[in-house]
Amino acid sequence: MNLFTARLTGKMLSTEAFEKEMSAMIERVNRWRRIEKSPELAEYLVLKKTVDSSDFQARKKELISRKYKETEEGRKMLTYERLRSSMRMQGYQYALENETFQAFLKFRESEEFQKIGSIKERLHSSELRMFNMIYRSAFYKNYLKVLNSPELKELEALEKEVHTEDFQTRHALWADAKRWEHSEEYKTEQRYLALAKSEDIQFYYAQREEKIDWAELFRPAFADDMSSGAHWKAGFGYTNPAMKDGHSRTNERQAYNGGKNTFFADGRMDIETREESAKAVAWDEKKGFVEHVFDYTSDVMNTREAFAQEQGLFMAKVRSQGSGHHFFGLSTGVPGEPMVALYHYNGNQHQMGLVDGKKAQMAELTGVLRSMYHVYTLRWTKDELIWYVNNIEVLRLRNSLPKEKMFLLAQSWLPIAKKGGTGKLKVQWAKIYHAV
Repeated sequence: MNLFTARLTGKMLSTEAFEKEMSAMIERVNRWRRIEKSPELAEYLVLKKTVDSSDFQARKKELISRKYKETEEGRKMLTYERLRSSMRMQGYQYALENETFQAFLKFRESEEFQKIGSIKERLHSSELRMFNMIYRSAFYKNYLKVLNSPELKELEALEKEVHTEDFQTRHALWADAKRWEHSEEYKTEQRYLALAKSEDIQFYYAQREEKIDWAELFRPAFADDMSSGAHWKAGFGYTNPAMKDGHSRTNERQAYNGGKNTFFADGRMDIETREESAKAVAWDEKKGFVEHVFDYTSDVMNTREAFAQEQGLFMAKVRSQGSGHHFFGLSTGVPGEPMVALYHYNGNQHQMGLVDGKKAQMAELTGVLRSMYHVYTLRWTKDELIWYVNNIEVLRLRNSLPKEKMFLLAQSWLPIAKKGGTGKLKVQWAKIYHAV
């Protein structure tokens, strides 16, 4: 694939710009995950369910729009005030509080009063002048009318009810013109709205609109900044202990040097191909394993003991220089099984793709400068393999997919058919994420 056009038109991001974009993307994902587990989001979701419920909305509507006089408490209080303030009730209340009138009532019920003669005699008695004045008064007639009236019974019942704590609480609510603003429901809604406006909640829902499974995206599985060789061992990482790990081939110019040509410094891993004589075990297609003298040394390194994974996102920042072949990719540790090249320089050009032992399905890359680092990525799903250089897709395969866990493999070698020379494979970092 020719990447010159993509670079010239700006479609292919520079490695620096791509790394910044990836860092920003990963930070977005990490932020999304932090919010996903936050107490604020949990509270927001509970409040949202509450505020959106039909019961809550009906209660809000009632508190805002219902008129005081339409409420049970309002009707009862207005009736109570009307009855209590009527002239008849005020006269009756005054009678209850007037000592003279109370004395009149007491005397009227006494035996002494009953012994007085006829009504005519009582009316003409000078001693009963005051009694007679009250007896003939409209004040007394009003008292008698109210005494057993339905209005008095209603007032007394209301008098008892409106002074209860429960009624006072309910009445205070409906009598308050700003009852909605003073309600617990209002506080609940205000907290919900405040959370809805928060940067984290808005960010969380904005990302969900992209229809990405954020819970799965960029879940770290392995990362190596190449500050040390802790994750790397010399050899091909063969799973069969009978295999002579780290062997070269007689059709190659270099002996693998057991990790002595690999250096971890300045934040990168360098595998160096050096011109020096070395005797080592090599595989010969006709003779099997033999001792062989080589003119160069190099290394092959693997992470089988530290890390292996099936499916996921595999990324590495790589470049190479000098002569020879340079490879950074994935292996199962079983000869003949598929290998995945994230980065391969074959002495002439860069390649990415799949080698399954019988055939290679590789994308030939032009426009990738060896002097510059690029980020090489493989996205391995259950259905396909997709390769990228920085942000540009270069190859997609849906057949011959690996079916086992694979580990990282890095090597530099010199085919016998190629001119000899020194070279280096430089790996600045490797990052692997779980299946996406």
